[in-house]
Amino acid sequence: MKKLAILLVALSFAACQSEKKASDQEDSSLVEMSANDGLSFKYDSLKVFSKPNPSAKTKSTDTTYVRMVYPVFSNPKLNQLLEQKTVEAMINPDDKKDQTYQQVADAFVKNYENLRDTEGTAAAWFIDAETKVLTDQPDYLGLEHSLVNYAGGAHPNSAMVYWNINPKTLQEITLESLINEGSMPQLVAIGEKIFRKNEKLSPTASLKDNYFFENDKFDLNRNFTITKEGLKFLYNPYEIKAYAYGSTELIIPFSDLKTIARPNTLLSPTK
Repeated sequence: MKKLAILLVALSFAACQSEKKASDQEDSSLVEMSANDGLSFKYDSLKVFSKPNPSAKTKSTDTTYVRMVYPVFSNPKLNQLLEQKTVEAMINPDDKKDQTYQQVADAFVKNYENLRDTEGTAAAWFIDAETKVLTDQPDYLGLEHSLVNYAGGAHPNSAMVYWNINPKTLQEITLESLINEGSMPQLVAIGEKIFRKNEKLSPTASLKDNYFFENDKFDLNRNFTITKEGLKFLYNPYEIKAYAYGSTELIIPFSDLKTIARPNTLLSPTK
């Protein structure tokens, strides 16, 4: 996707300014959850606010903040993996990856306060990140990580990413591992047919003017999850369309996957 790299860099740069203040941290609350008779987990949360500018003549009501919500499982290695993936989604690729939720939040708020106190920046920043458990099965953990942040500019940035993990091995479940070898072109063709129908495009209509596909040719990204309806893909703002159009969803029903799904996998019609 032409804009995918730009999207990720833009989001990570804004979030790389990651900052939080350890002083105004709220007590995190844990809520017991269990889905589909799978792994039990709890949701934990972290919320931190900036402090007022001590040298300001008037008090501002705008407060920079960081809010994070994330699941906590009984497996420490799984929790560490999810924390790492969250951090990597929020910081600049050139920054260190060995940071915690707390460190990312602290850095974001500190960066804002330093800029505000030295240059008089007034507009508040924020990070709002949430990881939800969509599917919780012994061999499949499907998660949705959403990020909305603002660190200056015309508007906030937003993105939603799906994570597909085998909770037993902690390995990523890739799209290629779910379909027969060599069947990716067929899957793309199925996806394009559905995409054109959703977008009200004819089979031969050009994608050049209104979409950002590489070489103006439709393609599936790797941002997918598995729902009750089928294989769901999500394109974030700026990825294939202008920001004003928001995100784009595409669902390929299981019935369309019968000839290309690997046997005994999550996409297998008999599973």
